[in-house]
Order: sequence, then structure tokens, then C-alpha cells
Amino acid sequence: MSKKNDNTLVKNASFLMIAALISKIIGLIYKSPLSNTMGKESFGCFQFAQNVYFILLMIASFSIPQAVSKIMAERLAFKRYRDAQRIFKGALLYAVVVGGAISIFCVAGAPILVPERMSNARLALQFLAPTIFLSGILGVFRGYFQAYRNMLPTSISQIVEQIAVAVVALVMANFMVQHFADAPEDTLRSWSAAGATIGTGAGVFTALLFMVFVYQVNRKRIQKKIARDKVSVNESYRHVMKIIILIVAPILLSAFLYNVNGYINSMIYTTVSGVKGIKNSVVEGLYAECGFFLTIINIPLTLSSTAPTSMMPEVSGAYAMGNIAVVKEKINKATWLSMFISIPCSVGLFALAGPITRLLFSTTDGTAGYLMMLGVITVIMNGMSNISNGVLQSIGKANLPMLHAAIALIVDIITVTVLMFATDFGIYNVVIAMIVYALVMCVLNHRAMKRELGYKNPWRDAYLPPLLASIPMGMVAFIVYRMLYAVLKSNFLALIPAIVLAAGVYFMVYLIAAKPKAQTLAGLPGGSHLVKVSRKLHLMK
Repeated sequence: MSKKNDNTLVKNASFLMIAALISKIIGLIYKSPLSNTMGKESFGCFQFAQNVYFILLMIASFSIPQAVSKIMAERLAFKRYRDAQRIFKGALLYAVVVGGAISIFCVAGAPILVPERMSNARLALQFLAPTIFLSGILGVFRGYFQAYRNMLPTSISQIVEQIAVAVVALVMANFMVQHFADAPEDTLRSWSAAGATIGTGAGVFTALLFMVFVYQVNRKRIQKKIARDKVSVNESYRHVMKIIILIVAPILLSAFLYNVNGYINSMIYTTVSGVKGIKNSVVEGLYAECGFFLTIINIPLTLSSTAPTSMMPEVSGAYAMGNIAVVKEKINKATWLSMFISIPCSVGLFALAGPITRLLFSTTDGTAGYLMMLGVITVIMNGMSNISNGVLQSIGKANLPMLHAAIALIVDIITVTVLMFATDFGIYNVVIAMIVYALVMCVLNHRAMKRELGYKNPWRDAYLPPLLASIPMGMVAFIVYRMLYAVLKSNFLALIPAIVLAAGVYFMVYLIAAKPKAQTLAGLPGGSHLVKVSRKLHLMK
């Protein structure tokens, strides 16, 4: 039974990881032609509106899937199907009320939420109001199926959502650009950014339709279970709503503290830029460059954080049994996996920052590449803090990462404010503040883990081999690209071989430096093939 549960956990985690990765890749691909269609300044407005929307979405619905899944799963474990269904209906009511209120605030509060220097983003934010309302309902359905340990509908809906976002955003942005081609620049930027946000709403609406369809398909089977239910206590909806709020509140607060720094940094950047007399078009253009950089690093962030996060239930189980040695072993495994992915990604993006940003976003003036070189360290640090956050939550110390996030946020705000007034670094200050925030989180979380578990970071095993392998990898990537570009004069044709050869060098040097066991590599996606190749090359016994 335990083996079956482990297999289900791995399968579900794999579904979510693959779906998240595919969604991020689609998001990366479509934003390249989108920025070309809209123009860099309009894309900056679109990006700013998306950041504000993300904060409002977090308040309205971010924690709903986790809360619904947790509360329903507790009842399903005792076959209380009727009570679980009441949780589902109560969560729908919660989503409608809270989502509706936040949507109204989104429309009415746009002038407050978006500073004057980014005023062209206000209409785009208002266009996102219906999406906030629908997202809460979608989150309830996703949590519903997760409670039944069925991650496939959620995974498919994420991919369907992102495809719809990409298609509709490109079509509507192009329509707005054509329709307002002769209008004043501010009008064109405002409406083209708003057109792109229609894609976000279309994606959520499409995913919701898919989830409702899956629910209808499974409804008869679930109704039969409810009809046979003789153990439910028929909880009142008042009690249900109270439970939902009590579960949602701490998750919401944690998520808010972890993510609000990006919005605050952007507000400080745009406001101080206005005080310094910088033109709106310049502020919008530089913010777009930051958006290019953030879009690209979302890929390695997803790769390095999703898999380790899926291991955290094992940490929780081992800690509950008092087996601290197993807890440390699981943490080391998660750390190794995260660093195995994030360190080479960071070094590779640093070495090829310019070519990659130019390939994906042709409107860049080169700033995005420099932001990438400065900010890739956050991929490694966020991978570390994601693991430590999960560990502290798993051992019943969820208040600690929240406290650390609050401290990091204060340091972040002070850093970006001082730098904006004291230097002329401009948009680079936003990335510097990101680095400071991530560093503070890593240091505080690690100290807490050491205090609570006596844990020591596995620097020699988890960090050193990937770093040693990444250095020659980065050198090969840089040199090969330069040589091929000098001959071919094509960014794409020079970049692809450079990436492929660099990846090969990384794996070869890593195997020599780390000498990992076959079962360790086999745990990676596609790891069995890597083991076979390694043995053929006599790099592994």
C-alpha cells in the first residue's frame, strides 16, 4: 500500500511539474512575438498590469486550490463524501464573494494601484477584473480534483489555459495595434496592453470550461458515493465557511509576503523615476526590459523548485515519526536536485544572456541581457529558499518563513528606495533588491533549519560538483557561440549548437567530478538514459 501511495505521489508530482514547465515555455514563446507586435513601451505597460493583477489574484484566489484540497481530503479520508461536497459548494460561494469584491476593487482602484508614470497600464488592469473573478472559481475546481488525488485535470487545464492565453493575446494585441494605429501614442499603448490582457481572461475562461466539463463527466460517480455516505455529519455552511477562511488566511499571508516585493519594487522604481523627471516612455521601456528578463528566468525557477517541493510531504512524515536522520536525508536529496538544475541554468544564462534575450525579444536594446547577468544568481537562491520554506512548513514552523519573508521585504524596500535616490542605476536597482531579498530569505531560513533540526547544508555534495561542472560549461557556451556567430552571422544558428555542446560538457564534467551513484541519476527525469550513456563512456561503474 505504501509503495502504491509513493507511486501515486510521484505520478501526481510529475503531472504538475510537466504541466507547469510546458505552461512556462508557452508563456515564454508567445511573449516574444507579443512584444514585437505591441512595441516595447506597450509591453512594459502590459507587464506592469500583470504584476498588479497577480497581487490582486493572490488575495482573491491564490490559496483556494490548496485550501479546498486540504479540507476536502481530510473528509474523504473518512469517506465523508457529503461533507466534502459541502466544502466544495462553500468554497464556490467564498470564491464568488471574494473574487467579486476584488474584481470591483480592481476596476475602481486602478488609478491608485498603478502610478501616474505607468498610467497607460490602468486600462489593461481594469480589463483583468473579470479574470480575477473567474480565477477563484477555477481554483475551487482544481482543488476539488486534487482532493480526490487526481492531478490530471489540473495539469491539462493549465496547458489549455496557457495555449488560449497565447493565441488570444496575440490576436487581440494585433487588432488593437491596427485599430489604434493613428491614435496618440498614449492611447495606442493603453489599448494594445489592454488587448493583450484579454488573452489572460480567455485562458482562465477556457480552463474553467474544461474543468466544469470534467466535473460533469465525473458527477454521477461522485453522486453515487454521496448517496451511499452514512458517516457524514452534515456540517453547516457557516461552519464550512469558517474553516475555509481559517485555512486560507495563513496560506494567503505567506504567499503575499513572498511575492509582493516585486510589485512594491516596481512602484518605487516608477515613482522615483517620475520624481527625477524621467519620461514615461523611458520608464515603460526599461520596465519592459525587466519583464523580458523575468519571463526568461521563470523557466529555470520552475525546473528547480517544482520537483523539490513535491518531496516535502516525505519530510513531514519523517519528522512526525521523530526520524530526524531521514528528514535530513530528504532535505539533502531535494537540495541536490535543485542545485543540479539551477546552478548550470544560472551559469548558462549568464554566459549567453545577450544572445538569448535578443533571440526571444528582438525589441530589446541590450538592457535585458545585462539584467540577466546580474540577476541569474536569484535562480540559485530561490531554489534554496523554496526548499527551506517547504521544510520549515513541513515541521510545523510555518510562522518562521513568514517572519523571514517580512524581514526580507523590509530590507528589500529600504534597499531599492535608497538605491533609487542615491544612484542612477535605474531599473538595475529592482534586480539588486531582488537579490537582497532572496539572500536574506536564504540566510534566515538556513539559520532556522540549523536551529530546529541541527541541519548543515551539503555544500560539498550538492553545490560544489554542479559549480565545478558549470564553469567549463559556461566557457564552452560563450566561446562556441562567438566562433559560430563570427562565421554564420546568425544568432539562432550559433546559439543552438552552443547550448547543446555546453549541456554535454556539463554532464560529462559533473559525472567525473561528483561520481554519482546510478540510482541517484536514475531519479532524474530521463535519468535512466543518462545512466546508460555514462556506463558506455565508462564514466560510471
